[in-house]
Amino acid sequence: MVEPAELTQKIRAALAPCSLGVWPTPLEPAPGLAAALDVTTLAIKREDRSAPRCGGNKVRGLEFLLAGAAPGTVFVTVGGTGSTHCLATAVHAAALGCRAALALFPQPDTAASRSVAAGCAARAALVVRARLRVTLPWAVLLAWRRARALGPRRWIPGGGAHPRAVVGHLLAGLELGGQLAEPPQAIVVPLGTGGTAAGLGLAVAALEWPTRVVAVRVAPALVANRWRTAALARGAGRLLARHGIALPTAAAPVIADGLGRGYGWPTAAGERARRQAVTQGLVLDPTYGAKALAVVPALAAHGFHRVVFWHTFGVPVPNPEAAP
Repeated sequence: MVEPAELTQKIRAALAPCSLGVWPTPLEPAPGLAAALDVTTLAIKREDRSAPRCGGNKVRGLEFLLAGAAPGTVFVTVGGTGSTHCLATAVHAAALGCRAALALFPQPDTAASRSVAAGCAARAALVVRARLRVTLPWAVLLAWRRARALGPRRWIPGGGAHPRAVVGHLLAGLELGGQLAEPPQAIVVPLGTGGTAAGLGLAVAALEWPTRVVAVRVAPALVANRWRTAALARGAGRLLARHGIALPTAAAPVIADGLGRGYGWPTAAGERARRQAVTQGLVLDPTYGAKALAVVPALAAHGFHRVVFWHTFGVPVPNPEAAP
């Protein structure tokens, strides 16, 4: 088994990410929530506390995606109106003397999506909104063209789904090696564009843990699928191999379906889980975290009793009980 701190140091030295977050993020036991969800032990990986400016899991990837950019660079990216990736890109690009241009597609209105949308409007240099999802490609093209007037442009894929960003999530998984006395049986994470699940799969393989990554699909299967997650993990592995860092192949995640009516739409199971989490002082968003937590009770029936839940949402939401 690798020594997590040593491997982390090698990776950071090889790829030279910028510094945006505060690491490691806490791993907090949640016995009350574990009892409510019918698992033996539950620990919460608090990626929501990753950065004081704007937290969440996306900060991990942005340390690698924004690295080396000249001041004045305009990062162009895409997401929903409630995209924490878009908001984090805008906030952290500005902290580096850069700017963000966003192409946004509409998603259902919730307290969380409204909070994120307001943040994007306030922090991005340019926001182009598609009226319909089918017109998103035109909005992306328009954002790219308009961004040219603001400065030199750099493209970031939606959700930060790029091998360099996956390496950031690999480092997040390696942190668990120093935070847990024994491997968990499952790590539960929302599955959107797949970068976080891919990085965690690589970390589990590097640590030689028997842990399964349970990726809860919260976006359509065209975007959130096993093939794309595996491709991102392979890309990150090849990137590190070019720097002399060899990693074992990541096992495919276990895919659980939490999508419901569609991306961004709350589900009944997710809202039950969100209300249970609130009683334990944990604020989840209905698009990602609530849907992922909702699968935890079913894991015990499949033999998973020691669980780590990946809390990815880092944007304050006033009055979370107001979310529909």
